[in-house]
Amino acid sequence: MSGPLRVGLVGLGVIAPYYIAAFDHVPAADLVAVCDLRPDRLDGVRADRYTDHRTLLAEARLDALIVNVPNDVHATICADALAARVAVCVEKPLATEVAAARELCAAARAADTTLFTAFHRRYNDNVLALRRTGRAHGPVRAVRVHYDELIEDHVGDDRWYLDMERCGGGCVADNGPNALDVVRMFLPDLAVKDARIERDAAGVDRTADITLAGNDGATARLLLDWSYPHGERKTVDVEYADGTMLSADMLAGFTGFKSSLWHEYVGILTDFTRAIGAGGEYGDDGLIALELVTDSYTRAR
Repeated sequence: MSGPLRVGLVGLGVIAPYYIAAFDHVPAADLVAVCDLRPDRLDGVRADRYTDHRTLLAEARLDALIVNVPNDVHATICADALAARVAVCVEKPLATEVAAARELCAAARAADTTLFTAFHRRYNDNVLALRRTGRAHGPVRAVRVHYDELIEDHVGDDRWYLDMERCGGGCVADNGPNALDVVRMFLPDLAVKDARIERDAAGVDRTADITLAGNDGATARLLLDWSYPHGERKTVDVEYADGTMLSADMLAGFTGFKSSLWHEYVGILTDFTRAIGAGGEYGDDGLIALELVTDSYTRAR
């Protein structure tokens, strides 16, 4: 292409500021249009403004679209963008149902159009440093990820996170994909072996302990908590074949609330533009994460 990608953003909720700020650091992409059902959220954004995503797709001459809306409408908006042959970056999860995610992947392949799921923790400086250091210690034998927070502190006005139908579940559906993606940075091939899930009075899963198996006897454990009383904990511990244990705190060095997200979303936007240029990315990572989430719920039942 002769210039920066023309990118639109649908959904100006709690995560939108991180996307918007990332454009200042990624010259290969320009934010040219935004869309939200609430017109007041559009105020102050320097881009063309829409309240209907289909109108945006028809009028904004986009190369790419970022989908940052409640989980239950991910599949619809992604499908509309792919039908228009507009590359898609969608917040996790790719969809709330595995069947819908598979349809999106098939549509992306048929249109030869990029479908990219945003897993922001794979761009975390501390996790990436751990992976670089660990290469000297042989194959990974075990991974443990803690992903703990008080969810009410994180959702802002986006109360749909606490609606099981809109979110697709609770902590397993929401935090599970990011935590699973971190595990897959070290153990790409995983299968769920056991899951214990505790729910609140409204039926929302608030804590989970998920055990997974990798290749050649490797194991992983995911510990998720939406009711964590001590602020926030996001860590990964890795055991290597030579007995070395390495750990990374995803929040270390980032003192402000959710401040690690600023550099992680630069990583998302950078990698999304790379994926568009390289081609061949059709949503597989998002589908795998959703399949593991679904298997975890099934095991718990």
